[in-house]
Amino acid sequence: MKLPLPHFNCPKVSSIKSLFLAFALLATVASVHAQTYPSKPIRMVVPFTPGGSTDILARSIGQKLSQSFGQTVLIDNVPGAGGSIGADKVAKAPADGYTILMGHIGTLAVTPSLYPNLPYDPIKSFAPVAWIAKVPNVMVVHPSVPVKNVKELIEYAKSKPNALNFGSGGNGSAAHLATEYFKLQTQTQMVHVPYKGTAPAVTDLVSGQIQVMFTGAPAVSGFIKGGQLRPLAVSSKSRLSSLPDVPTVAESGLKELAGFEADQWYGIVAPAGTPQAIVMKLNTEINSILNSAEIKTRLQTEGAEATPNPPEVFGKLIASEIERWRPVVQASKIKPD
Repeated sequence: MKLPLPHFNCPKVSSIKSLFLAFALLATVASVHAQTYPSKPIRMVVPFTPGGSTDILARSIGQKLSQSFGQTVLIDNVPGAGGSIGADKVAKAPADGYTILMGHIGTLAVTPSLYPNLPYDPIKSFAPVAWIAKVPNVMVVHPSVPVKNVKELIEYAKSKPNALNFGSGGNGSAAHLATEYFKLQTQTQMVHVPYKGTAPAVTDLVSGQIQVMFTGAPAVSGFIKGGQLRPLAVSSKSRLSSLPDVPTVAESGLKELAGFEADQWYGIVAPAGTPQAIVMKLNTEINSILNSAEIKTRLQTEGAEATPNPPEVFGKLIASEIERWRPVVQASKIKPD
């Protein structure tokens, strides 16, 4: 028996047709919204205190975005819990492109291993927008520390276990993680002194309250050039153009440090569900800024390398870095504040 073909007034077909119409309407609304975006100020959340590398980069990009879009980009510093408080604030914000996060290796790759009850998921809670920069860490010491290179630091630390205090922007921060990685590789002992942000840690390092720090180049490059801090090494595979005389950690010649790399990275994410058209509009504009000679030079001067890429490349970086740093967090038994 041959069954009759359904008519378009069939409830099932009508439902499917309504669903398609709804999707088409949503796509049209999103497209119109993207064309007029941004029609009001954008808030860029920095999940750390002012003065650190994340804040410096956010303000540089925010200023240029303001000029490009003709709308103010407000920098909102929301520190706490290794950056997770600010990140969670963005994760729960409306997915309309008007609240974005200047993400960082700590907030997007390290916190999943640190906080078992993290209120957001770095993969599921955000839409990757733009990979901003790679920032090699620089190991610096107060001039009172009688060492001139990494090898001498290791020898000094081994001869006087826990005599050196190293600072960071907080438990589980990128600076903390990089130093713990260094300690694991070299079997040295130093005492961690966590601060509420990079800037106060650097201030105490300059004054001699702590002796060692392994942190992003932008936060310490001025003090290096001014002679207040002595650089020992950079964490990248190659030397920085802004600090050409400072060797890489791997150049120390020590077997346990061969291939050592512990760079920080930064990128912008938006709440999950942000229309793809808006994500691409932001990505295109930010990449244009990163490719400009002015920003490239500014970043290089501060020890950072611009990394313009499509959103999906940044998304893959986040996923791979979560897996990369989990063993380090576990081995060093880092506990959040």
